[in-house]
Amino acid sequence: MERAARRAARGIIRDFGELENLQRSRKGAADFVTAADLRAEKVLQEELQKARPTYGFLAEEGGTKEGSDTAHRWIVDPLDGTMNFMHGLPHFAISIALERDGDVIAGVIYEPVHDELYWAERNAGAFHNDRRLRVSSRRDLTEVLVATGIPYKGLGDHESYLHSLRAVMGATAGVRRFGAAALDLAFVASGRFDGFWEFGLNAWDIAAGILLVREAGGFVTDAAGGTNVLHSGDVVAANSEVHSQLLTLLKGANGGTG
Repeated sequence: MERAARRAARGIIRDFGELENLQRSRKGAADFVTAADLRAEKVLQEELQKARPTYGFLAEEGGTKEGSDTAHRWIVDPLDGTMNFMHGLPHFAISIALERDGDVIAGVIYEPVHDELYWAERNAGAFHNDRRLRVSSRRDLTEVLVATGIPYKGLGDHESYLHSLRAVMGATAGVRRFGAAALDLAFVASGRFDGFWEFGLNAWDIAAGILLVREAGGFVTDAAGGTNVLHSGDVVAANSEVHSQLLTLLKGANGGTG
C-alpha cells in the first residue's frame, strides 16, 4: 500500500507543479486536475493489483470493481482535497484502505508535499512515518481544536450544518476547515486536532482515517453514535471524552438527531 501511494504521488506532485500555468483558465485547470486524479487512480490500481490481483476495488473515479476474492476490497481515493489541489493549496493526500468482510483492516494516508505517511493495521496500532500515534489527551472542550468539513453549493443540508457549527464554535477553542477529510482524520489520530466531524462523506474519504483514529486510541461513530460509519457517511471522531461531548453538542444542535 505504501509503495502504491508513493508511486502515485510522484505523478501528483509533478502535476501540482504544472498547475500554475493553468490558473487563469478555470475550465483548463479543472480538466487538468480531473486527468491528474484519473492518472493517480490508474497507478494505484496497477500497483495494488500486482500485490493482490484477486481483490476488488471501490474508488472515487472508477466506482466499484468486483474481484474474484469477494472477502477483500481496496477502498481508494487518489486525490483527497481536489479543490485544494486545483487552487494550488498544498494540502491533499492519497488514501488507501483494505477492507475484509466489511471491516477495514489496514489503511494508508500519504501527504506527498511534506512526505508524511500515516498508516495503521487493525490491532497493531497507528503510525506517522515510524512514530506511534495517540489521540489528544485533552478533555476540556474550551481547550480543544476541532476540524470539520463544510457542505458547498448543491450538496448537503446547509441550514442543519450551520446549527452544528454554531454549537461547536460556541463551546470549543476553535474550528478549522482544511478541505481534506482523510488528513483531518489523520490529524485527529496524531493529536494535531482534538476532534473532527463532517456529514455526507463517501467511503473512500474516510475508510483509512477511521482505522487510524481507532488504532490511535480514539472513538469514531456517526452523528447518532452508531458504528456503521462507512455506510452512513457521517463522522464524529475524537478521544473518548471529547467524542461524547461533541456528540451531545451535535445532537442538541439538530433536535437530537445529530
